[in-house]
Amino acid sequence: MKFSSKMKKIKPSATLTINAKASELKAQGKDVISLAAGQPDFSPPESVINGVKKALEEGATRYTPVAGIPELLEAIADYYNKFYNADVTKDMVVTTNGGKHALYNIFQAILDPGDEVLIPAPYWVSYPDMVYLCYSEPVIVPTEPENNFLVSTSLLEKYLTSKTKILVLNTPSNPTGCHYSQEQFDEIVKWAMDKGLFVVSDEIYDQLVYPPASPTSIAKWLKEYPEQIAIANGLSKSFAIPGWRMGYVIAHPDLIKTITKIQGQSTSNICSLVQFAALSGLKGSLDFLEENRKVFMKRRDLALEIISTWKNVICPKPDGAFYLFPKVDFYYKKDIKNSTDLCTYLLDEAEVAVVPGAAFGDDRCIRLSYAVSEETLEMALNKIKKALDKLV
Repeated sequence: MKFSSKMKKIKPSATLTINAKASELKAQGKDVISLAAGQPDFSPPESVINGVKKALEEGATRYTPVAGIPELLEAIADYYNKFYNADVTKDMVVTTNGGKHALYNIFQAILDPGDEVLIPAPYWVSYPDMVYLCYSEPVIVPTEPENNFLVSTSLLEKYLTSKTKILVLNTPSNPTGCHYSQEQFDEIVKWAMDKGLFVVSDEIYDQLVYPPASPTSIAKWLKEYPEQIAIANGLSKSFAIPGWRMGYVIAHPDLIKTITKIQGQSTSNICSLVQFAALSGLKGSLDFLEENRKVFMKRRDLALEIISTWKNVICPKPDGAFYLFPKVDFYYKKDIKNSTDLCTYLLDEAEVAVVPGAAFGDDRCIRLSYAVSEETLEMALNKIKKALDKLV
């Protein structure tokens, strides 16, 4: 069969591929531990569960407006106004099938063939491919672990061209967990605004930031530069409902109308039950967020302590999300030439699944998720250490 030319550049999701491989080995009876999945292991809050139960009982199974039920749009706006002192109204919000769908719709609405998109690396695996699906070009801006994998305006300037249309920012980061302070973030946003760029801010981990760091958002800039900003977010990570596909976009009403038009000709509204569950969650107590943060912080510190015993490995301390991104290229010897080879070795030798850094734009590293119990995490990381020691 002959497929669209753009498909030649599209790769399968590395995280989903590794997870599938781990599941296959488990099915064969192997005791595989997966540190590959980017999803919390917590149960959803009661407010969310009760919300979907109530929606079922009341028969909320019909189509809704494409953008989402008005009450939910208002609740999302209120959430941003409460946490970030923003000035968001419900006509600036559209719900999407997860944060991934939010990003995809933004790119589809903004990009033309030949446009360039600045993407700091390490990056979330789907950014470049989403850009390719718009017949546009991702321009990768590499960063270093010594700088916590954070990009600077001077570095971005080197990759700016007359074709640059969008800058993508993600904080806290998947895959590194590293995080911009609001001051650092504002400096980059102001640079982008002055250059006339459109900034897509991926804030899916905004409630998974660990003290003394605090959440960062582009929301404060919406009033001054309303036509140059879009926020992609959702409840998948912070409310522990990744499979429910509850995302949203916050942007200028005209962009929201355009995204709604795209969505109206593709997916239509997101699941009606999920919308009512999200509404209940946003209206209910958010105390669970602090409880979850404390659990993740404890796991992070445990993981860093063990990783510090791995020979010649650099791993910046993340301020958010639930990932670690250690630099492990010291172990690239003989048959192990890159992060993919190392991950294959670790899966075979240690029976632990992790994701190659190459999928995130930095082949020197691997990504580990600590969204597992402390006991599982400790066991997996010690297994990795034993396997790495055999390579020295």
